[in-house]
Amino acid sequence: MEQLTEKDSLIEYGFTRALITFTCILCALLEIVDTTIVNVALNEMKGTLGATLTDVAWVITAYAIANVIVIPMTSWLSQQFGRRNYFAASIILFTVSSFLCGNATNIWELVAFRFFQGMGGGALLVTAQTILTETYPPEKRSMAQAIYGMGVIVGPTLGPPLGGYIVDNYSWPYIFYINVPLGILATIMTVSLVKSPRYGSKQSAKEVDWWGMLFLILFIGSLQFVLEHGQQDDWFEDNTILILSVVSFLGFFFFIWRELIYDKPIVNLKVLKDKNLQVGTLMSFILGFGLFGSTFIIPLYTQSILGWTATDAGLLLIPSSIMTGIMMPFIGKMIQAGVPQKYMVAVGLCIFFGFSFFMYGLITNDTGSEHMFWPLIIRGVGLGLLFVPVMTLSLSTLSGKAIGEGAAFTGMSRQLGGSFGIALITTFISRDTQHHRVDLISHIDPSHFEVQQRIAGMQANFMSKGFSINNSLSKAYQAIEGSVMKQATILSYMDVFLYLGILFLVCVPFVLLIKQGKNKVDASNMH
Repeated sequence: MEQLTEKDSLIEYGFTRALITFTCILCALLEIVDTTIVNVALNEMKGTLGATLTDVAWVITAYAIANVIVIPMTSWLSQQFGRRNYFAASIILFTVSSFLCGNATNIWELVAFRFFQGMGGGALLVTAQTILTETYPPEKRSMAQAIYGMGVIVGPTLGPPLGGYIVDNYSWPYIFYINVPLGILATIMTVSLVKSPRYGSKQSAKEVDWWGMLFLILFIGSLQFVLEHGQQDDWFEDNTILILSVVSFLGFFFFIWRELIYDKPIVNLKVLKDKNLQVGTLMSFILGFGLFGSTFIIPLYTQSILGWTATDAGLLLIPSSIMTGIMMPFIGKMIQAGVPQKYMVAVGLCIFFGFSFFMYGLITNDTGSEHMFWPLIIRGVGLGLLFVPVMTLSLSTLSGKAIGEGAAFTGMSRQLGGSFGIALITTFISRDTQHHRVDLISHIDPSHFEVQQRIAGMQANFMSKGFSINNSLSKAYQAIEGSVMKQATILSYMDVFLYLGILFLVCVPFVLLIKQGKNKVDASNMH
């Protein structure tokens, strides 16, 4: 087996680099698509496996928890087992778990296999980004991040329509089975092409930071559970959420303490001394918040308000992702030409504000796909200007094993940003809708002639369908209540877009204050 020392070159050229790039993008897509593809199949799973809605929600939660626990440890695991070995093993674990998910006979089998699938998948994103960064020469790193960005941006969008198509035309196990041939291909290409650098000696079992690993699992696992289930369990009114919040805080405190005092920590916090990585980690959180938040809110609006199918809702986002993909190479070339990343990020934030403000004034109870096309194209432009510069800026001044450690921080930050975004948005919509409902009902005065006339007309309509006078009156009031709730929900969606836009706009001055380091790394330090 080929092992490289830290002095050996990892840079590839020509056809070999193209094949490694394809392998990395394939693995990134496999992982990201699987975070969203199951969303549209939950009802089918519920019926087939005889599970409740609460039970089936664990199919998503188990994957997310395993995913976000593994991401910070990927750099350490790569160093322990060799990058190629670890990457290939992760693909195999992901592929085998996918097959077992499709063969699950009850809901808890499926949840367990999804957890193992998430453990395999968590390594794919960060390791793929590290391999790509080190495979390209320093002057072409921005292009490597642009190529990687295509997979990360397109993945969440492909999930729902692909899942919807498979569920509509086949059955839900096939959303897992499609990973098997792709996983086998990715494994073969990884073993054949990826080099395996070694940074120092392996740790013995006694040297492994077991306490750091335990504290990390308690911190990240509890936090992810709280974010996934907080809204449906009424947050701190629920004892489980309250206890896990305390566990997460204590896990975070002791994790930081342990990593700072231990000689061979499982997560190297010292890499965060790099100013560019600090900024990149923060911006990755905001990027995850905006990317996953908007990817979550748009299908929710189109399905719950406009009555679209899951497939149609997913297809709506594809032009936006295509636009981002088209922009990626151009943005990579702009960075290579010396355009400062912080200005590109600032423009991206402003464009994303424009998209959010556009959507704020656009959505109604009968908005069509043609109305949302151009705002979503604008969103695609904004995401392109955010993703590549943020990722390039994050890793631009790192070298050697610090690249993998930095990629782990930005990957974890992006995932947590998405989790925070979805949790805050769902909580906000629930509470803001009730607030708007109270305001709207206060304007419906039963003593007004117009209100009485509308109720009488609706009552007469129900009576014409064979309902009694009392039943018809009751149904008329229910119809008005439904209309009020629908309008209140629309107003809450409008508020979400407005506040998302304001969040991005507020970040602009802070980005412009960044004292940006060198964009390019000296090639002698790269190896």
